[in-house]
Amino acid sequence: MKRILVTGGGGFIGSHLVEALLARGHEVLCLENFFTGNKANIAHLLGQPRFELIRHDVVEPILLEVDQVYNLACPASPVHYQYNPVKTVKTNVLGTLNMLGLAKRVKARILQASTSEVYGDPQVHPQTEDYWGHVNPIGLRSCYDEGKRLAETLMFDYHRSNGVDIRVARIFNTYGPRMAVNDGRVVSNFVVQALLGQPITVYGQGQQTRSFCYISDMVAGLMALMEAEGFTGPVNLGNPHEFTILELAQKVVEMTGSKSAIIHAPLPPDDPVQRRPDISLATTRLSWYPRVDLAQGLAQTIADFRQRLAQD
Repeated sequence: MKRILVTGGGGFIGSHLVEALLARGHEVLCLENFFTGNKANIAHLLGQPRFELIRHDVVEPILLEVDQVYNLACPASPVHYQYNPVKTVKTNVLGTLNMLGLAKRVKARILQASTSEVYGDPQVHPQTEDYWGHVNPIGLRSCYDEGKRLAETLMFDYHRSNGVDIRVARIFNTYGPRMAVNDGRVVSNFVVQALLGQPITVYGQGQQTRSFCYISDMVAGLMALMEAEGFTGPVNLGNPHEFTILELAQKVVEMTGSKSAIIHAPLPPDDPVQRRPDISLATTRLSWYPRVDLAQGLAQTIADFRQRLAQD
C-alpha cells in the first residue's frame, strides 16, 4: 500500500484515477479547489477510511508526506482555462513547482499530466514524442498550451538538477462518464446538445480530426506510467484511431436517437487541424494499448449524461 496524492482528484480524469487507486488498496489524498472539479464525482468515496479530501489550491504550497504524486490540477477545456488565463498559467507553473518541491522533499515519484496541446497545431502527423510542436505563444490557448510546456520543462529540470523521480504523460482527448455538462469539449458538447434536442455546433466544415480515448483506458495508462521503472517519458497516452469532428457529430446523433440538426460555426483561433497520437512508445515501454472503441465508450458516456440531465 502506498500513500498517493492526486491533485485535481475531484475532476473528470482525477476522480476515476482516485477510484482505481483505492481499488488497488492504496491510501489516496485528493487535493482539490473545485474550480472545475465537482464534489459529486467523489461524494461516494468520502466515507472510505483510505480516502482523504483536502480543499486546497496547488498555487499555494502545502506540506504532506506521500509516496507518489499525480499532478492533474488544471482546467483542461478552453471554456474553463480561458475564463481566467493568468490563473491557468499560475496553476501550471506555480502549482507544478509546489508539487515538485513536495516530491523533492519527501522523495516521492511525481507524474505530470501534460497534454497533446504541447504539439499545438501540428505539422507532423501522427504526433510522436520527439516532435517539439507548433504553438502560438501569444494566442488565446497559450495560457494552457505554453503553461503545460513549461510544466514539462520544470519536471525535467528538477529531474536533472535534483534527481526527482518524474513521469510525464501527454494526454490526448479523453471522454467518458463524469465529464462536466458545461465542459466545452467536443464530446460533451455534442452529447448534451443531442440529448437536449439542440442544434449540434460543428466548427468549420468539421474535417478537422481528433482521436478519442475512453476514461478507463486513460487511467490504466497513467497508472502503468507511474509504475514503470527507469522511464520518465514524455509518453503519448491516447487512442490512435482518428475521426473527423463531423463523423463524431453524426455518430452522436445516431446513438442518441436525436432529431438535432448539425450546424456550422467559424473555427476558433489556433484550433488544430489534425490530432492523433503515435503510441508506439507507450505500447513498447508500458505494454499499454486502448481497449475501448468509440461506440462502446460513447454508449457509456451518453447513458451517464442522460441520467444526469434527467436529474437536473
